[in-house]
Amino acid sequence: MTAPLVRAVVRHPYLAGLVTAPLVAGVVRPLVRGAVKTTVTLGLQVKKLAAEAREESQDIAAEASADLAAQNGEPRFEARRNEVMARLGPRCPSTFV
Repeated sequence: MTAPLVRAVVRHPYLAGLVTAPLVAGVVRPLVRGAVKTTVTLGLQVKKLAAEAREESQDIAAEASADLAAQNGEPRFEARRNEVMARLGPRCPSTFV
């Protein structure tokens, strides 16, 4: 039984592909799926690290800006906010409240 099958595969190599394709697909699919899961996980971690770095750099920039404002004798944000609210009175937009 095996000999005629081997002879058929040797004469017609595409038959080997027809026989082995489902077997290979069963092995390759989990490997590809694992690679995709790893890539997605890595992408999410990079996204989280980038957000943390962005937040940290914004904090540093805000601190530096506040230090410069203090050196130049400019009012701090809260004092400036109170000035604007007092000037606008009841017309004060809700974003300042």
